Amino acid sequence: MTYHLETLAVHAGQEQADPATKARAVPIYQTTSYVFDSTEHAADLFALRTPGYIYSRIMNPTQAAFEERVTALEGGIGSLATASGAAAVSYAVQNLCGAGDNFVASSKLYGGTFALFAHTLPQFGIECRFVDADDPASLDAVVDDRTKLVFGESIGNPALNVMDIAAWADAAHSHGLPLIIDNTVPTPYLCRVFDHGADVAVHAATKYMGGHGTHMGGVLVDSGRFDWLANADRFGNLTSPDHAYHETVWTDAAGPAAFIVRARTILMRNMGATISPTNAWQLMIGLETLHLRMERHSENALTIARFLAADPRVAWVQYPGLEDDRYHEVALRTLDGRGFGGLLSFGLKAGREGGSAFIEALQVFSHLANIGDAKSLAIHSATTTHSQLTADELVVAGVAPEGVRLSIGIENADDLIADLDQALAAS
Repeated sequence: MTYHLETLAVHAGQEQADPATKARAVPIYQTTSYVFDSTEHAADLFALRTPGYIYSRIMNPTQAAFEERVTALEGGIGSLATASGAAAVSYAVQNLCGAGDNFVASSKLYGGTFALFAHTLPQFGIECRFVDADDPASLDAVVDDRTKLVFGESIGNPALNVMDIAAWADAAHSHGLPLIIDNTVPTPYLCRVFDHGADVAVHAATKYMGGHGTHMGGVLVDSGRFDWLANADRFGNLTSPDHAYHETVWTDAAGPAAFIVRARTILMRNMGATISPTNAWQLMIGLETLHLRMERHSENALTIARFLAADPRVAWVQYPGLEDDRYHEVALRTLDGRGFGGLLSFGLKAGREGGSAFIEALQVFSHLANIGDAKSLAIHSATTTHSQLTADELVVAGVAPEGVRLSIGIENADDLIADLDQALAAS
């Protein structure tokens, strides 16, 4: 039977009671390791001849249940949970790239991702080539035989640009490259990126999936649709014998799941950005209300975006749900009709100093570096989340000096508007 997303969010990964205890809720398997039946069983597990658990750095039953739920929501073939969203992004790139390789990314990215791509990965010989997020044709000028992937965000944070995923997928595939999309902001409930041609999704599960700002986690999801063998020379990590694991050829060993199986067996095993069982369990609970929260986040955000757009103290508003937003038409094609998300950005006519006064005057909104919380949040991006970027990089990333990012929660919208109104008066 095929289920709707709302049902998958509640049941996927725990369709039946726990086989060991008959518990209806997924238990927290707080263990580091698992007893082998025999030396032969242990050898088969390590050789990937038999599925099962070896060590919780690689896989844990609670983690596995969370991964199954996310896989079902995205419509993929498999997932890998990580300790954070940053780890998921790092592994997505490192699974395909080594020293001397390059990849292409949208310039409008979350500040931590931009810094990783622009400054950290180059220290390990991996080059990122940034391009205009609105121009898929820009790939033609930067792709070469050492290019391994194209990366973008479904909805940019905090630029609020909506990526035309279908157009970017066509452009990436024309060069024989997979498209990896960070789908944190809309989540699978608002946008199933594989339906638009993306090949791999990544999430900071810390944000909307968890929904309460209480636990860290990330996840990679593999669509299983990209043909690695069609460009076997380009993707030797997957198509050639892997010296790090018994000369395994991952496309032979795992077939369509080669990408996600290698990420677990090589990167997670050897680099260890493991999610804790407790965090996996908490994130799984968060997913049960994802659809309810995303509907309320979106409803509140649209109401507030309209309020801000009509306020004479506001210079500009970026929210794809506004009919006159430059990304509204793309959003209608790319999102799945359930809302436009809970994130918006705006600028005050009072400028950067006015933005500081505004934030400090807020009473209901919390001033902190997070998004996706049930509570409403506010931050000045240029001096915080994107403070490591140069002035030129801020322009490229779409971060204005007067810009304020709001993560709209699930409170009563009238109370949020009243708080914004009094803070605008103070600015």
